[in-house]
Amino acid sequence: MGQVETFQRLHAGEPFVIPNPWDAGSAKVLEQLGFKALATTSSGFAFTLGRRDGDVTLDEVIAHTAALAAITELPVSVDLENGYGPEPEDAARAVAAAAAAGAAGGSIEDFDPSGRIYDAEHAAERVAAAAEAAGEFVLTARAENHIRGNPDLDDTIARLQAYERAGADVLYAPGLASVAEIRAVCEAVSKPVNVLARANLTFDEMAGAGAQRISVGGALTWVAVAGLVSAAQAIRDSGDFSTLAQGVKIDEWL
Repeated sequence: MGQVETFQRLHAGEPFVIPNPWDAGSAKVLEQLGFKALATTSSGFAFTLGRRDGDVTLDEVIAHTAALAAITELPVSVDLENGYGPEPEDAARAVAAAAAAGAAGGSIEDFDPSGRIYDAEHAAERVAAAAEAAGEFVLTARAENHIRGNPDLDDTIARLQAYERAGADVLYAPGLASVAEIRAVCEAVSKPVNVLARANLTFDEMAGAGAQRISVGGALTWVAVAGLVSAAQAIRDSGDFSTLAQGVKIDEWL
């Protein structure tokens, strides 16, 4: 069974967590920990290049995708941001490139780096073009309202319904803040829903509200960076190297 088929079957089974590695090493660790699939993080990957989220090119993302697909046997879903261009053909090109690089799935969002959310009709046209290019690739369509200053649940639901009609396989509205919002979205659509994890909600709460897939975005990257900063500050400020004793035995993970 290929990775695309494996990924499709995961969405038809029990709810699952899809964590977000930021590089090949973190992907291997997450695979060794027993997760069933992985998703890239645009912000985490940009950090590995010393950049902010949104400052990475499609070619760089595709090279990153190929590196992850080569290092793990798990299905990999790629954060393709807005498809690296505003037009439907841009979204289609990004999806086709990710599939050719070995990804089992990927997401297209309805937010433009210029700072605007695409109007709903244009956004749905972009999803339709991506779906046509996707083939068996598992396409996730993202409604960005809740993390882009427009927490309008009715509009978010209407957009996700339109993206479902346009051919998306998975629907995703990052930033849903409560079990009630998650349940409202999941009950309004018939395709699997990805939910972005929140520190105040458990897996059982989110899955119980209808989430099929739970991702963490860039959060694992920032947890790792927080550990780096804390240890480095102790070294800088007091010459305390004791935190270095907390390191893992890398041979167990790679």
